[in-house]
Amino acid sequence: MRVRAAFVLFAQVLLAASASHAEDVGKTDVYARIKAAVDAVSSINPHDHLRPFDQIPRAPEPEQALRQLWATSYFTWSHTLAPWPKSGSFDDWWNDTQRGFADARAASCYQYLLPAFRDLYGVDFDALAADEARKLSGRIYENSQSEEWLREVITERANVELMIVDPYWARLDFSTHYPFTVALCNVTSLVRGFHPSEFDNPAEDPYKFAEKHEMAIGSLDDYVAVLDRILLEAKKADAVCLKSTLAYNRTLRFENVAKDRAAAAFGRPRKELTPEAVRDFEDFVMWRLVELSAKHDLPFQIHTGHARIQGSNPMLLVDMIQANPKTKFILFHGGFPWIEETGLIAMRYRNVWIDSCWLPTLSYSIGKRAYQEWLEMIPSSRIMWGSDSGTAEAIYGSTEFTRRCLAEALAEMVLRGDLREADALRIGRQVMRENALEMFPGLRRRLWREGARRTTSAGPGDPVVKG
Repeated sequence: MRVRAAFVLFAQVLLAASASHAEDVGKTDVYARIKAAVDAVSSINPHDHLRPFDQIPRAPEPEQALRQLWATSYFTWSHTLAPWPKSGSFDDWWNDTQRGFADARAASCYQYLLPAFRDLYGVDFDALAADEARKLSGRIYENSQSEEWLREVITERANVELMIVDPYWARLDFSTHYPFTVALCNVTSLVRGFHPSEFDNPAEDPYKFAEKHEMAIGSLDDYVAVLDRILLEAKKADAVCLKSTLAYNRTLRFENVAKDRAAAAFGRPRKELTPEAVRDFEDFVMWRLVELSAKHDLPFQIHTGHARIQGSNPMLLVDMIQANPKTKFILFHGGFPWIEETGLIAMRYRNVWIDSCWLPTLSYSIGKRAYQEWLEMIPSSRIMWGSDSGTAEAIYGSTEFTRRCLAEALAEMVLRGDLREADALRIGRQVMRENALEMFPGLRRRLWREGARRTTSAGPGDPVVKG
């Protein structure tokens, strides 16, 4: 009898656990409370690509604005968006693109824009007819002409107080163009500075920088001195970190190359060099940048995962991370799809932080799982986020998507009994705001609504009526 009673009790526990797991966490009171608290955090966004207002790509006419928004989103990375038809008819485009949308309904790169359509324009995008979509396109076009609209969406609706902007189009320009943006120094192009012919954009050319600052570059030592000066000038301009996107171009394995091997490539054009000589130079310079990162106390944001996937696993960085304990490394995108490996690296090395930017947009379910697994592995003080977008609507959508993803992850942990609700609320604030302020202390003097909650009068589901 005791065995049977024990079996019945065990079965009841399993059924309860199964029912709890099957429950939609988004419909629970716990989730509602955590999501409301996460929404109320005036967030610090450590990664975005917001261009100066006059450089943001815009549609040439109102009827193309909806397509332009999708074309500049992450949708096109993995799904097909119909081109603008030769007929110039919006209805023709709308009909042509329905197959692409139909095949993407479950895709995170599609779903992350839906909150923007719902909350900013008051429409259910999935249910739009052609005439309604045309009207939406016109409203998007009108709003794209207004810097006031952009600021309202980002700072009020998305509730972002500050964002760090990666100007990949002008990497050595440390200007800021909005009161809520902060500069960084993108060092991606600097690793290939073995010869001036490598650069055709003055805004990322270290040789032009050296000329402007009356510095000669006649040797590898001179070049490293220029790198040091670039980081010094970046810090003077209130840039708060370094950024590398080298994972798009090459492997993330950087060997600690001897100086003489790198010097053999210096001063010679690429056509005179072997791929091995180019790699030697790049590797040597990357290690110097990592050392300068520590010298100038500029944390190093590094793109990991989902780029040149045969060489973007963050595990490839471990030797360099281990050899440079004074450098603060921030591994971007959670190393997707290698989220466990990224967590392990941060678990093993206390000079590593994880930024989930882009991850929920790539895969919402993996993003949610990543938050939970990382919280099981590392201190909650070493996890950040970022919207990683470039338009008002995409920034809003990715921010809302991230808040929801984080809130669901925390709510599930609370419902399982793995976390107290009070601790979940604290973690939500850490990820969305406090961890960035600790990582980049220079941000504190830029804060303009310290401790403020959402100030807009519209509720989370109420549309902002513009245009």
